Amino acid sequence: MREFIVEADGGSRGNPGPAGYGSVVIDAATGETLMEAAEYIGVATNNVAEYKGLVAGLKAAHQLDPAATVHVRMDSKLVVEQMSGRWKIKHPDMKPLAAEAARVFPSSQVTYEWIPREKNKHADRLANEAMDAGKRGEQWSPSASTAEFDARAARSAAEAPAGPLAGPPAGPPAGPPGDAVAGAAKARAALAGASQAGVAQAGVAQAGVAPAGATGGESGDVRAAHNAAAPPVGWAAPADLGAPATFVLLRHGETALTPEKRFSGSGGSDPSLSDVGREQAERVAAALAARGTVQAIVSSPLKRCQETAHTVAARLGLDVHLEDGLRETDFGAWEGLTFGEARERHPEELNAWLASPKAAPPGGESFAAVARRVSAARDRLTSAYAGRTVLLVTHVTPIKTLVRLALGAPPESLFRMELSAASVSAVAYYADGNASLRLLNDTSHLR
Repeated sequence: MREFIVEADGGSRGNPGPAGYGSVVIDAATGETLMEAAEYIGVATNNVAEYKGLVAGLKAAHQLDPAATVHVRMDSKLVVEQMSGRWKIKHPDMKPLAAEAARVFPSSQVTYEWIPREKNKHADRLANEAMDAGKRGEQWSPSASTAEFDARAARSAAEAPAGPLAGPPAGPPAGPPGDAVAGAAKARAALAGASQAGVAQAGVAQAGVAPAGATGGESGDVRAAHNAAAPPVGWAAPADLGAPATFVLLRHGETALTPEKRFSGSGGSDPSLSDVGREQAERVAAALAARGTVQAIVSSPLKRCQETAHTVAARLGLDVHLEDGLRETDFGAWEGLTFGEARERHPEELNAWLASPKAAPPGGESFAAVARRVSAARDRLTSAYAGRTVLLVTHVTPIKTLVRLALGAPPESLFRMELSAASVSAVAYYADGNASLRLLNDTSHLR
């Protein structure tokens, strides 16, 4: 059985005043951040915001695995004691929120723990990001969030041992800090301001790492020494931390060929959405409208994508721009066939296609050729939409190709990913050339 840690917080600037919440779901076994949630909720009290953060965190955990056990950690003594059943809930604003939180999981699956505020920095920073966004007249956007990076940096600074012979901080997860959420660009930024304390160990110098710009526990002299250090290189090289171009990758809704698992590329009949596909498009449009982060829409020119894109565009009040590089593979002679039918009619060609990305279906297009045009489209779009969140409505192969290239995975990984109709994935592209996969095959909006 999986075990999650939910950290939640809320705040109000005025109590009551402009308020927001933040919550994060963490894998208890690995320490990996699995989901973040934050929202500006208008004028409310601290207690209401904290309860709303709890509800959001529990719902996010339930979305990941309804059978999981959940350990909630909050710095609100009121919420922890009330949800644990030790304090009565008297305030009328708290009762419905507590009841909503209690309904998400059976009580036997949830435990509560009070933690001091300094140990709840990730959720606290999410809540403050949400309130800052509200002050600007916006809603919180995950693409612009640095909450996990900031929390990890603060934690590393607090845990780092002092002294010139101190080694690397003990305890943080393997891999560069911040990589799980913001990609290598933010990891480089954390390392760019690192102190370079040398450690002689078997003749190898090891450097201690401190976050760029961290002030906790540092004197002005120490900060000045950091700033005067020689320019870092490699992983420690400075990074452009501007907002990434974030591609929300939407596979089109079902057509009549989809449930039959037939090859349906750009060389066939160009089918329209089925009734199921149109319903899927409506549902994803509602989900994207609720999230409110998409700023532009780009679609494959094929009919099924345009129909899906225009359904979303009508809800969001945006135009649809076409990009030919996002069209599906041309499957040539296999268009309209099932995999079994293609194997029966073209066994040698199918085996070659499975074995090499350079092999093409008879009269069709190889995956290597698709990768070239998708890469070119990616480069055009990241340049045109730098710092913005763009919905790309496209097909299985282009989405898998973008994910594969972002991860640096081999071509055979195309056969090891599942992408459902009307599923949502997301990749963020940074100005220094790094990419971060943020979501893959999300279909929660269809349930």
